[in-house]
Amino acid sequence: MTEPTISVEGLGFAYPDGTVALSDVDLHVHPGERVALLGPNGAGKTSLVLHLNGILLPQKGSVQVSGLELTGETSAEVRRRVGLVFQDPDDQLFMPTVRRDVAFGPLNLGLDHDEVRRRVDAALAAVDIEDLADRPPNHLSLGQRRRAAIAGVLAMEPEIMVLDEPTSNLDPATRRELAAVLLSLDITLLVVTHDLPFALEVCERSVVIDHGAIVADGPTPVLLANTGLIKAHRLELPYGMVLG
Repeated sequence: MTEPTISVEGLGFAYPDGTVALSDVDLHVHPGERVALLGPNGAGKTSLVLHLNGILLPQKGSVQVSGLELTGETSAEVRRRVGLVFQDPDDQLFMPTVRRDVAFGPLNLGLDHDEVRRRVDAALAAVDIEDLADRPPNHLSLGQRRRAAIAGVLAMEPEIMVLDEPTSNLDPATRRELAAVLLSLDITLLVVTHDLPFALEVCERSVVIDHGAIVADGPTPVLLANTGLIKAHRLELPYGMVLG
């Protein structure tokens, strides 16, 4: 087994009002894995993701990305290594064209224009939106904007990409296209989702978090076939969908 690209050990965090968001969380994600992070609203998924991206710092325990421990001094480098795709792509798209949006991050790294062009072209091709490069993001469909946001993260060449509810408000055909895109990417993925069929399609492994603690971790088909587990943690498969 390779060394984990993300290693979370005994992570604890409480917000200023005293709300405990995370309690003794252990999580290891290895290079090339596609992992779904499942749990009801308020379970701690967002708090965990914000630690992985260096936005929140551990109050207890540790977070390491490729061996680099997350601290105030290393948070910028951790953020570079872990790319976060927000649930609402409009939070990430603000330039006049898709191409300029995708180029924004690499340009801010101070890369030369040839390298920026290479990264932008590769990112657009990876999500199959080269034909949209010169379109304004606000003229695109939600699914297209979501792909553009993913391309912007890919252009930064992170070691892991975290997606927050990537299928939110997508129609079935667009959802299916997004799954195909994610399956084609050669990058470690952590997918935060309530969409259990999408988790089953895209992620070979799932982690269930509830009340700030990880309660299950294993192969996605095995976890989703455990009806007691699913019910206990307020997760739901579509009506009529039976596993196992």
